[in-house]
Amino acid sequence: MGSTGMDVEYDVVIVGGGPVGLMLASELGLRPGRVLVLERLAEPSGQSRALGLHSRTVEVLDQRGLLPRFSEGAPVWPKGHFAGMRLLDLSKLNGRHTYALMVPQSRTEAILEERARELDVEIRRGHRLTELENGPDAVVATVTGPDGEYRIRSRYLVGCDGGSSLVRKLAGIDFPGTASNIDAMLADVHLDQVPDGPHLARCKGGVFGTVPLGGDLYRVVSVEFRPPTAHRDDPVELEELAASVKRVTDQELQMRDPVWLSRFGDATRQAAQYRKGRVMLAGDAAHVHFPAGGQGLNTGIQDVVNLGWKLAAVVNGSPDALLDTYHDERHPVGARVCFNTQAQLALMDPRPEIGPLRELFGTLMEFDEVNRYLAEMITALDVRYPTFPASDHPLAGTRVPEWSIVVDGAATTTMKLLHSGRGVLVDLTDGPAVARTAAPWLDRLDLVSGTPCTSEVPAAFLLRPDGHVAWLAESPDTDPADLREALRAWFGPAPVRSLPAAAS
Repeated sequence: MGSTGMDVEYDVVIVGGGPVGLMLASELGLRPGRVLVLERLAEPSGQSRALGLHSRTVEVLDQRGLLPRFSEGAPVWPKGHFAGMRLLDLSKLNGRHTYALMVPQSRTEAILEERARELDVEIRRGHRLTELENGPDAVVATVTGPDGEYRIRSRYLVGCDGGSSLVRKLAGIDFPGTASNIDAMLADVHLDQVPDGPHLARCKGGVFGTVPLGGDLYRVVSVEFRPPTAHRDDPVELEELAASVKRVTDQELQMRDPVWLSRFGDATRQAAQYRKGRVMLAGDAAHVHFPAGGQGLNTGIQDVVNLGWKLAAVVNGSPDALLDTYHDERHPVGARVCFNTQAQLALMDPRPEIGPLRELFGTLMEFDEVNRYLAEMITALDVRYPTFPASDHPLAGTRVPEWSIVVDGAATTTMKLLHSGRGVLVDLTDGPAVARTAAPWLDRLDLVSGTPCTSEVPAAFLLRPDGHVAWLAESPDTDPADLREALRAWFGPAPVRSLPAAAS
């Protein structure tokens, strides 16, 4: 379409076709609405980049029925690390997916693009955003594609376009934080001398790590605690990486046939607001940090699982104010990731005076409570959102456990109930009160009645589409007012039904 072409109307335009943008597209595709993804690259890069999917990300993929596509042939790691200390025991966490699933980003992108296309989401590759107008009624994006420049008008626009986000800049959203103070490189290369398993070491000259990718292909990481010697986007030569590894480890590493080389740093910044009018940010566009523990990709996917259902609800008639909860809920999570990655890097510093602190921290990690706290933080299994009405129940606002219930004579789980991407109200009370209270909202959520398989399952509970518990009742004798308030808060006001005209 040329620059004189007619504007095209969309409900949501997503700028960026990486894992975060494609996951958002997949979430939006579950509900009615016109969704467009704009990706500047004409073809997928094929680069492995991020490697690990954490427990909470694995759960949300399971909630959508996508996990089998990711797990086939993927290695499982039951251990995690904090500041390079591989002491976190993921297997002791609550849930079924207590591990990291090692899936290269290229495969994650391919699976999510396939999913988005299955849901009839339009994806335009080789189309680059150049300008946007964030108006009171719509966002107008100027795009350059293979056939020239054109403009698109949409109700909302989401920037999933990475740490150098043009969406963030054009929307005028501040990105405060600190610049990078380290010189770091990584590469996927073939090694003649194959190390055993994953390895991350604090050395005299910095930090060195390897991750097996299959056969003699390894991810090699070298971090020097000195100011960057090149721009973040400057190409990396294999000889440059080899020299860095030599300075860090004081040893030669025989590397050959690089598949991918890149630079990174410890710049730590977070968008001041995740929403500005009709423009929103997610993933690296909203937060960047040192890549300790592989939290970046996972946090981004969890951002859009939070945003997707809310955006779909607003597109389909819910109050616009629902979108404000996206910033309220996800900004603190992003801030905590920035904080913990800074703490990890500080503990990796090779200066001798850091050694005693690191040793003490390693000793503390041997305590189960400390180990669990750090593991839940890195995996985001402990994320808890506010509920309306407020509740002090330990499960309120948390991710739902994988409870088993019997529905129509067949066993199912809470994970399977969330496959549709709709809210779910589970009523195990054998009474009419819950169903009667929820009746006005049944066009927006699923009501499921059944019997629990275990005694720990509450009598009734309301799940948001992202799998967080919005309301629950331990007893069949529940107050319908609290359920009504929760339904109104997350699924919009009950429709007003007009009374029939009186007979004359």
